[in-house]
Amino acid sequence: MAAILQRAALSYLRNQARASSHSATAGGHGGGHALWKKMSFFVGFPAVGLGMLNAYLGHQEGHHEPAPFVPYEYLRVRTKRFPWGDGQKSLFHNPHVNALPSGYEH
Repeated sequence: MAAILQRAALSYLRNQARASSHSATAGGHGGGHALWKKMSFFVGFPAVGLGMLNAYLGHQEGHHEPAPFVPYEYLRVRTKRFPWGDGQKSLFHNPHVNALPSGYEH
């Protein structure tokens, strides 16, 4: 299997070397768009698909408990109240992830 892949890679590199040297002398683009099209289909899309699968499977594992709350004095500093709600929660507050100055809500 490794020998087949090595032969295919060498053949590809030889063909690309000839094509690029020819395009440099002829002044054309040498089909660079075809290379990037193939890279998109055979590398880019599978990478995005694997990333989506990883995120989905990670979400399916279950709920993870947040880290224990430690009231560091330099985090969650409120010098004035927020102009909405009770003034302690940020605009995009998530009670499962974001702690208030006094700790988690649940």
